[in-house]
Amino acid sequence: MSAESGGRTGLQGKLSQWLRGRRPKETAAEGDGGREALLLAAASAGLPLAPAAHPAPGYRCSCDRVGCPTPARHPVSFAWQTQSTTDRTQIERWARHQPQANFITATGMVHDVLDVPLEAGLEALERLLDSGIEVGPVAESDDGRLLFFTLTRGTPEDEDEWWPCELDCHPETADEHPGLRWHCRGSYVLVPPARLPGDQTVHWVRGLEHPLPDPLSLLEVLTDVCSRHVGAEPDHTNAAWPLRR
Repeated sequence: MSAESGGRTGLQGKLSQWLRGRRPKETAAEGDGGREALLLAAASAGLPLAPAAHPAPGYRCSCDRVGCPTPARHPVSFAWQTQSTTDRTQIERWARHQPQANFITATGMVHDVLDVPLEAGLEALERLLDSGIEVGPVAESDDGRLLFFTLTRGTPEDEDEWWPCELDCHPETADEHPGLRWHCRGSYVLVPPARLPGDQTVHWVRGLEHPLPDPLSLLEVLTDVCSRHVGAEPDHTNAAWPLRR
């Protein structure tokens, strides 16, 4: 057990050093117009974007809600699903008129996001890369999550073709999914570059030059690693794979 623990610690240290080595470049890219360039790159890759709240002094949120439960992590409009767009002109307008705003990307249109605890995500990323499995864009949120961007399962007109899955996560149910969260239709995540309260950020670990993979190609490794790091939860154990109706 100690050998396994030591190996895992060494793995985390190696990946942590790699991530830290990338961050200065990412941070530098976000200044001097880099923020807008990164947002436009996300839109060019097909990620629909919409403006989101940003941090305010005192660990508060820029929105008007007293005691906001998700400061700087939510859209500014209730119509974010219809507002989300990849239109370059609109995104440039938002970015320039709202220079402090974060942006969310609506999932379930072009892409999904497999959202896992950071420790588990680092181990899974290493396993996936070592196995030669195609891994697409990956973002790290400094509040302890790693986000794997994938192709979406789709939004078929025939609802009988939809794959319901107990791992599906929506913003209002995030607390119910401490392990693996699957953001698909009706959900969103912050897209880098984004700022969180306490000088934390959301930033790319692997950029959008990497094609979006099929989520099922990553899911087995992610569920296996998360079950060991978080503990196999009854509600999730038997629902690791999407099931047809």
